[in-house]
Amino acid sequence: MTEQDIKQQVAYRIRETRKAKGLTQKELATLLAVGEPTVNGYESGKQNLTIETLQKIAIALKVSVKDFLQ
Repeated sequence: MTEQDIKQQVAYRIRETRKAKGLTQKELATLLAVGEPTVNGYESGKQNLTIETLQKIAIALKVSVKDFLQ
């Protein structure tokens, strides 16, 4: 699995988790104190994620970081 594959997989899981929680990108952006385009970047795999940012997303969505990496 390439780095790009991993980024796309994590991006997909963020998007699907957000949708499953009934949140819009704007609502998630508010929870993370970032702009909506930033959340769009996370979900498209175009915005690089640090472990710290991934942890903030997990907390906002009330899931484990592991859920994004499995």
